[in-house]
Amino acid sequence: MTTLNNIIKEAVNVLRDGGVILYPTDTLWGLGCDATNSDAVRRIYRIKQRKDKHSMLILLDTESKLPYYVKQVPEIAWQLTEVSDSPLTIVYPGARNVASELIASDGSLGIRIVEDEFCSSLIARLKKPLVSTSANTTGEAAPENYMGISEKIKGSVDYIVPLRQEETEKKAASSIIKLEIDGQFKIIR
Repeated sequence: MTTLNNIIKEAVNVLRDGGVILYPTDTLWGLGCDATNSDAVRRIYRIKQRKDKHSMLILLDTESKLPYYVKQVPEIAWQLTEVSDSPLTIVYPGARNVASELIASDGSLGIRIVEDEFCSSLIARLKKPLVSTSANTTGEAAPENYMGISEKIKGSVDYIVPLRQEETEKKAASSIIKLEIDGQFKIIR
């Protein structure tokens, strides 16, 4: 019997070896890799057939890690995450300590603090942020559950997390808010 601990261990081994995983998140199923590994990040761009510098976000397991990945966390960020009742991705200025391929031309980076038990445990064990981007090629609709993921995408990864594959509930992407250092923000989605 495969336990959650064994699944996390296997996923971490793949990620540490520079691999790409297909995994469930607190929103959509995602393609993921170690967010500090440029080769792995570029591989996800190739799988998605996406141009470099087209936004991909990272997942963290706890807010306390935010200051390591952005130079300054605007005060309003703490308030937004506290009042949000659904998954929220915040695009922060001043990104750092991740693969350069993830940092937008304006120096920003999208980050979501996950609530999902699997993702949170995986990131904690990996001890690095995890790339998260929808499991589809660019231009196609994001799959709402595992059954909607193409065989091409499934065949392009090194490990498919064997959890929640039978779920039929339709999931949606997170809300996205872009913050500036001065506290101004713009709702993206």
